[in-house]
Amino acid sequence: MESKVKKIGVLTSGGDAPGMNAAIRAVVRAARSKGIEVVGVHRGYAGLIKGDIVDMDVRDVSNILQSGGTSLLSARSKEFCTEEGMQMAIDNCHKFGIEGLVVIGGDGSYRGAGDLSSRGIHCIGLPGTIDNDISSTDYTIGFDTCVNCVVDMVDRIRDTMRSHERCSVVEVMGRNAGYIALHAGIATGAAFVMVPEVDSSVEDVIAKIEEGRALGKYNFIVIVAEGVGHAEELSKKIQDATGVVTRATILGHVQRGGSPTARDRVLASRFGAYAVDLLAAGKSNRVVGVRNDKLVDYDIQEALAMKKEFPMELYNMSDIISI
Repeated sequence: MESKVKKIGVLTSGGDAPGMNAAIRAVVRAARSKGIEVVGVHRGYAGLIKGDIVDMDVRDVSNILQSGGTSLLSARSKEFCTEEGMQMAIDNCHKFGIEGLVVIGGDGSYRGAGDLSSRGIHCIGLPGTIDNDISSTDYTIGFDTCVNCVVDMVDRIRDTMRSHERCSVVEVMGRNAGYIALHAGIATGAAFVMVPEVDSSVEDVIAKIEEGRALGKYNFIVIVAEGVGHAEELSKKIQDATGVVTRATILGHVQRGGSPTARDRVLASRFGAYAVDLLAAGKSNRVVGVRNDKLVDYDIQEALAMKKEFPMELYNMSDIISI
């Protein structure tokens, strides 16, 4: 079947996530296999406004599959939120012959794609964020790599905590979402996990530590999402209340970087190729996701209106087996 579009662009927007390069690679190669020209937009919507756009062929995406970050670079653009900025972006789409865009990013990036779609530029959104907080998909590009990074760091920290019978409070990313903290907490056997979605206090943490000590536990890991507490402050309160020497570790941006896991590479590749299929079929204003390991797509506005339910069963299980 002949493609409905002759030329498309791909950009990454918002925070970087491991696996974005795999998605870019898949978009370029899947499009070229259908005879569709591809351009890369540097620095997201800011680059679309400025016309920072380059042609991309299959060899231009060689050897990026294993790289973290985004080879197209990313940036946030306040100008794009204005009508003038939006029109400049649309004008550049017309100037460069871009009929469709693949936008890799989070909810904010989706809103921009929705605005462009309503103005005649075919857009498909791909979920790229380590936080896994996009409601229209079970998993986002970068989440698995991030969790594995946290697990590796916490495993190393536990060696010292076990050797010296101490407690460590590890602060992970997740200002408004606790998926990283929860999954990493289960995978590392954390004594307590603090997430934005569940009300808890330092007193709850202290009670859990005391419960563990009564059962012979002598070292502890507490994982806290950055949106619900500060590791340094929590560490002091825990040590003062329990007498257990407690140290704080803030993992910070180490969680965003690094070579993507096989799972993220495969997921991103599936998303990228599927996005090209949608554009080739003349589809627009869609976001791609995965449900029960099957690819799905939704209207952008429908996807933005969805609410992602926090997995309380998983959280409760984590609490039960953490003792």
